[in-house]
Amino acid sequence: MAAARNRLHTHARTRDPWRWLGLAAAASFVLALAGFGMALDGFAHQLHPVAVLGATGVPHAPGFNLLAFLVPGALAAVLALRARTALRPPAALAARLGWTLALLAALAFAAQGLLPLDLDAPDQARSRLHGAAWAMWEIAFVAATVLLALAGARTRPAMAAVHAASGAAVLVFASLAGDALPAPLVQRIAFAAWFGWLAWISWTGAAGTGTAQRGG
Repeated sequence: MAAARNRLHTHARTRDPWRWLGLAAAASFVLALAGFGMALDGFAHQLHPVAVLGATGVPHAPGFNLLAFLVPGALAAVLALRARTALRPPAALAARLGWTLALLAALAFAAQGLLPLDLDAPDQARSRLHGAAWAMWEIAFVAATVLLALAGARTRPAMAAVHAASGAAVLVFASLAGDALPAPLVQRIAFAAWFGWLAWISWTGAAGTGTAQRGG
């Protein structure tokens, strides 16, 4: 009976179009970064942060902000919201809070596209708001993964380990590795860790794609 149920769940996941959301979010970001980066004279991935491509006054900045921040952020928000609503009693409080914070992280990521940098005034309000959105994305995501790891530590230890590892990667590369490695590089690694997590939760059904959840 258990084997048949597992096969049914696996079959449902393979036919679920929602499982592609995480990969779609990552693809939108990567293609935007590559394409707009190639189009901007003088832009170098090893020298410039991602947000330079969407800064005020940069050619095609609105298109970059749409495809690199707004679209991926919206898709990530859908994943987090689906995971939150898929929880069923007796889902742990940590799981509910974790997915709520994952939703907040997704919205903060999208907000970076609505609050572009001003390269002529990096210390002014607009640029500071962009930095605040980046910080909110990092803090909310790391907190979310801690709570999700705690929620699933007993019942789904492998899944909990992936949550924890993803959050640790973002924390290390978004905050702690800047002195040891070039800032543009660690920023991209932090983003890669988040997008990898998004692809994983949607593809495996950890974000409520396929079957309802009972815990983390």
